[in-house]
Amino acid sequence: MPRCLSFTVARDRCYRRAFLSAGLRPSSTALADGATVHCWVPARPDPSRPPLLLLHGFGATAIWQWSAYLRPLLRAGFDLYVPDLLFFGASKALGPDRSESYQASCIAAAMEAAGVRRFGLMGVSYGGFVAYRMAAMYPAAVERVVLCCAGVCLEERDLASGLFVVSDMGEAIEILLPQRPEKLRQLVRLSFVRPPPVMPSCFLWDYIQVMCTNYVREKTELIHALINDRKLSDLPMITQPTLIIWGEQDQIFPLELGYRLKRHLGDNARLVVISNAGHAVNLEKSKELCRHIIAFFLDSPLKNHNGQMCCGMRWKIFYNFAGLTLRRLASKFQGVPKKAWITSVDV
Repeated sequence: MPRCLSFTVARDRCYRRAFLSAGLRPSSTALADGATVHCWVPARPDPSRPPLLLLHGFGATAIWQWSAYLRPLLRAGFDLYVPDLLFFGASKALGPDRSESYQASCIAAAMEAAGVRRFGLMGVSYGGFVAYRMAAMYPAAVERVVLCCAGVCLEERDLASGLFVVSDMGEAIEILLPQRPEKLRQLVRLSFVRPPPVMPSCFLWDYIQVMCTNYVREKTELIHALINDRKLSDLPMITQPTLIIWGEQDQIFPLELGYRLKRHLGDNARLVVISNAGHAVNLEKSKELCRHIIAFFLDSPLKNHNGQMCCGMRWKIFYNFAGLTLRRLASKFQGVPKKAWITSVDV
């Protein structure tokens, strides 16, 4: 399908416009080793607003996975930083390192270049692997962490033991990097509790050509680096308060991995299981997930990128809630004589 007629290209442009209209701008950071990190950053950073870094999963670029979260998180008082991980979107690297530790170091360098010294952090799926490593490697920079359906506690032997729907690496790569419509259909059906009932091949081919044909070799190497020789005993502990969120019916990273991660982190972590959601919980239940994110990061005073406490955020939420409550109350008594208000409220 010509790019001028591509549904996927049109959708990508819509997402890009949504980021621009939300007050973010694209930025590229060239690192010393030749890597380039593309990131959406605030057009007008506000030192009074705490920075929040959002890391996308393996399926697409940053704008495809985070567009639904921009307005709610901005209204809650955050400054948002939304990068493309290496070999996604416009981010790339020249060297051979494919580990999540290298991804973490590149994202941390981009945040430092943006002048952000301390921030909250959220990662979805593969982005959660990178987020976990960032929290372990940069405890002075990462204040709190949300990990969504991130199977960081998986072990290579889990493939052979039957924990996953696939039993070998090759089959997993074919699903996670679909090059044919039937594999993309399989990925969607594994990711969603309620997948679209009809997925025409023409639209699937269009999506594959636009989103799934770049950096196939490098992304294959990312998957191998993620799983090969992985052992829970090698996973470092992180000390930041951590919220673990999981879709109850996740078929990519089964819920057992969420419980395993909670046991690994102990009292330092809390696990939230979202019902009627699969691995794509960030797309299926975006509003519910967003409420958990905001509540978690507002649970304690966050700091802005200068290390100063941001005290106004709870009051913003309170005023928003109070204003909504008063509007609802006013609509309830619309047309009711003022003398009857007290009696009605008491009842």
